[in-house]
Amino acid sequence: MGIQGLTGFVEERGAFFTELRVRDTKLVIDGSSLYHQLCFASAVDFRRGGDYGPFAAAVRDFFGSLRACRVAPFVVLDGGRGADDRKLPTLRSRAAERLRAAHGLSRGDGGCLVPLLTREVFVQALGRLGVPFVQCFAEADREIAGLANRWGCPVLSLDSDFYIFELAAGYCPLTHFQWQSVCAGGGAQGCYVPARCFSVERFCGHFSHLKKSLLPLFAVMHGNDYLDAAALEVFFSKVRLPRGCASGRWGKHVRLQGLLSWLSQFAEPAEAVDNVLKYLKKHQREEIRELLCTSVEDYTPADVNLEAFFQNGKYECEAARKADLPQWVLDALAQGKLAPFISDALILRSTFLHVQVENMQRPSAHSTALPIRRVIYGLLLKASQNNEAASPSKQTSELPVVCEFDRLQKTLKKTFVPAASLPTDFCDDHFPLDKLMEVPLSHRQMLLLETLGVKMSFLESIPSHLQLPVAVTCYWICSSEPKVKLHQLKALLLMIVSGELHRITNDPDPTVVCAEDDSIAYNEFLKWKEKKLQNKDFDLDAAHSFSQWQCCLQMGLYLNQLLCTPLSEPDLSSRLYSGTLVHRLYQELKSTPSVEDLFSSSPKMTQLYQVLLNTVES
Repeated sequence: MGIQGLTGFVEERGAFFTELRVRDTKLVIDGSSLYHQLCFASAVDFRRGGDYGPFAAAVRDFFGSLRACRVAPFVVLDGGRGADDRKLPTLRSRAAERLRAAHGLSRGDGGCLVPLLTREVFVQALGRLGVPFVQCFAEADREIAGLANRWGCPVLSLDSDFYIFELAAGYCPLTHFQWQSVCAGGGAQGCYVPARCFSVERFCGHFSHLKKSLLPLFAVMHGNDYLDAAALEVFFSKVRLPRGCASGRWGKHVRLQGLLSWLSQFAEPAEAVDNVLKYLKKHQREEIRELLCTSVEDYTPADVNLEAFFQNGKYECEAARKADLPQWVLDALAQGKLAPFISDALILRSTFLHVQVENMQRPSAHSTALPIRRVIYGLLLKASQNNEAASPSKQTSELPVVCEFDRLQKTLKKTFVPAASLPTDFCDDHFPLDKLMEVPLSHRQMLLLETLGVKMSFLESIPSHLQLPVAVTCYWICSSEPKVKLHQLKALLLMIVSGELHRITNDPDPTVVCAEDDSIAYNEFLKWKEKKLQNKDFDLDAAHSFSQWQCCLQMGLYLNQLLCTPLSEPDLSSRLYSGTLVHRLYQELKSTPSVEDLFSSSPKMTQLYQVLLNTVES
């Protein structure tokens, strides 16, 4: 969620914060805010599809700082859109903004765009670092507030809605959480993270001692992710707000201050709502009253017991119960083993496909992975289709359909995609969703590999943690339009080998043996990376092709997860994909073919590259 203009207003004044030394405490962290903040701060190459290695390193360093200050982090992530789908207009607006940003980057303009697999890298990093986390069934804000109040600890986020929630230990904005500047601290108390905490008392005191209970009504009236302020334009056009209206140089801030000052005259929300309704036509009043009252409830901390999840792994909420999903699916969603994409497809039959830096004149990069998504939809929606078909009045041979939001050139469009009919070997008896975990591994693996157009015998010479990326690469070569160029393929495989070399030479695991020639090859690789690239031209068609690969990898991951990982899940954060590197390798291979021998000092890496190339070319 988010309240228009509130963060800017609070930050400009600065008087609403108190200094805080964060140590020896639990800390409830808004996971979505954190990974966005770390992504934008880690100097990611947004134009070339992202560099996940530096991002994963930033995640590791962040939690290292917390550990040094004896802070126990608990990360809470947003889930899907929820059955009511109330945020759909906001999500469409954000998708359109993302599309504009991607188009700007493709033309060489500045800007930021969260790379496609950032969330997946973040979830994997949390798991590897042993940081407790939960993925909520839908929006996480209310559950974050509920957990923080239960434990009496602060909330760390960048979401302006937390200025509104009543939080027992306050809200620390990430912009004021100086985790990179840990202070030593004197005496027995030890080091701490310097931070600033929002003081709701100071904020309300600034507006004639406004009642805290009126803040949710302010948020709703001013406009948040659930209610557009346009619904109340009649009120704003007629009421005389203190200190002016929405016109003039300060725009929203003047209206924001005026609304807060106007609300300060009331003792409780019900009285304020009655006064709002006086300015509206009689036939509008009950509808607006219901809208306001429903929206205000969004700022009540949820009664979901996340503490129980962190203690025993059980996640229970009313919305999840009503969704009537198989228990293993609910558990996998809460544990982050299935993405929100899956719950949106299953519950809403609707998904958003995030645009990347692509050639906007070509079809969306996601179109390459459409056959994989159709298999995912087939697995998810077959059960509900069978139930409908069981009713004589609803018998139909039509396949279930999912509404996908994706780009068509430079515009956001929705397309209705039929779920795949699964191959005859994988009929309904084999693959009911609630029994999917019980299906033999060989059957699940076969469906995954048939979807990707690869036989297991081709992958046997590949290390197990690279089998899925290699299968996806085979699929990418066969399915991409325009066709993948040989230099693009070689650049991608060399990038994967460099990630392996980095993993071997930097892994703290004592069981991972690093030979001397691997260390030599890695140092030579680092020296090569430090050399200045002669040709810094940006190749948009290459960027489009590598974006297609990321789309295929994302959907390959989701299908593998839905089938309960018949192939090992690849470690995305071990530099499996680096946009800066793959683009550079592609440029240099075109002019200097000897770059293909970049790892010649290491027989092991040379052999791995040849095995990957031979497998994919075969």
